[in-house]
Amino acid sequence: MTHEELSGMITRATSHVFSTMLGINLEVGRSYVDDSAPSPAEGVVALIGLAGTWAGSGTVACSAGMARHVSGRLLMQEFTHVDEEVLDAMGEVCNMILGNVKTMLEEHLGPMGLSIPTVIYGRNFTTRSAAKSQWSIVPFHCAGETLEVHLCLVPGRETILTNRHPAVLSLNNS
Repeated sequence: MTHEELSGMITRATSHVFSTMLGINLEVGRSYVDDSAPSPAEGVVALIGLAGTWAGSGTVACSAGMARHVSGRLLMQEFTHVDEEVLDAMGEVCNMILGNVKTMLEEHLGPMGLSIPTVIYGRNFTTRSAAKSQWSIVPFHCAGETLEVHLCLVPGRETILTNRHPAVLSLNNS
């Protein structure tokens, strides 16, 4: 999968979830690639794992203010601080976005599993993935805030060992 393909899937999935489930139109920022997981952060990060012939991690990261705004739209109430409901709502938003991305990926990579989301809230924390691969990152803007969706995807161990997956074969033939 190329960065352009992944960022296109992320953009379609995120825009769809925000417009249909939250009634929020997002401005899509310029996607980019980073060689490391999201750096030290402050705010809310929801993480989800993907598994199959390809495996990886996806995150939805934003400020506490954006998390309260998104959660308020999803749950139709106002939040003055980040609490369990906000964290649960952000986990659900992450699940919807990356679940849609997973469905798109399955058309190219075969069946995949999706873990339950883990949500972290705090100040000056770092997330890390054991995968030594590139992350496709797509920023979205709304109401003066930014929400980023990150996705790291690598061939699974069996795929690497057998080189049977068409995407790995095309990489090997490049």
